[in-house]
Amino acid sequence: MFLSLVSGSSGNASLIQNKNTTILVDCGLSGKRLSQMLDEIGISCSDIDAMLITHEHSDHTLGAGVISRRFDIPIYATEKTHSAMSIGVIKEGAAKLIKNNSAFEIGDIGIQPFSISHDAADPVGYCFYCDNKKYSLATDTGVMTETVFSNISGSDCVMLEANHDVDMLMYGEYPYNLKKRISSDLGHLSNDSAAKTAVELLNTNTTHIMLSHLSDKNNLPDVAYKTVENAIKMSGAEVGRDIGLCVANRYEVTKFI
Repeated sequence: MFLSLVSGSSGNASLIQNKNTTILVDCGLSGKRLSQMLDEIGISCSDIDAMLITHEHSDHTLGAGVISRRFDIPIYATEKTHSAMSIGVIKEGAAKLIKNNSAFEIGDIGIQPFSISHDAADPVGYCFYCDNKKYSLATDTGVMTETVFSNISGSDCVMLEANHDVDMLMYGEYPYNLKKRISSDLGHLSNDSAAKTAVELLNTNTTHIMLSHLSDKNNLPDVAYKTVENAIKMSGAEVGRDIGLCVANRYEVTKFI
């Protein structure tokens, strides 16, 4: 099972589960809300074996400290990310250090962290390997670098950032400095960049893509979906026939179609 619990600028959390291993990826929501969402899919917080953090921004770490302390869950992140997070004091031994681009395992899930391009201390995306399947999460990256793409290529399912529509961002209400930050190589991936990446992923035999981390001010689910769907059509492929495509809900559990 690989799914999004919440996704967007207001909070992010994903879940991957294989046999006896359950991993929470980011925890940008309250402990109470996390418990409610897990209940919807028949899981409790006490079932979580580990928490992985992509980077220290609060929309990815809001409830991480509380959940770790309450349920004795270890938190895996790079040393720089651990140092940059504001999650309070966690239990001794709960902070697990990982190295960017160095693979490791938790239970029966293989994990490969990889560098992403974002304005954080040491941000990473993750690839997960279980039962001969590959699942990848690549959000909060301002540009689709060769490193990111080489890691996520060949994935069965990818959570891919489609943060903003370029025109909505440029003509929207955000101040210039914020617009510049979002559209920079250290910001967030646009719908157009996600569309280009989706076509390239299709050529590496990816079968499912979930557009994730949409802005609530500079994007709309239908706009993101149509942008990527049109690019796939232009490549000669078809959504539903050659690849599954969906958009992660900001406030609700979203499963791959």
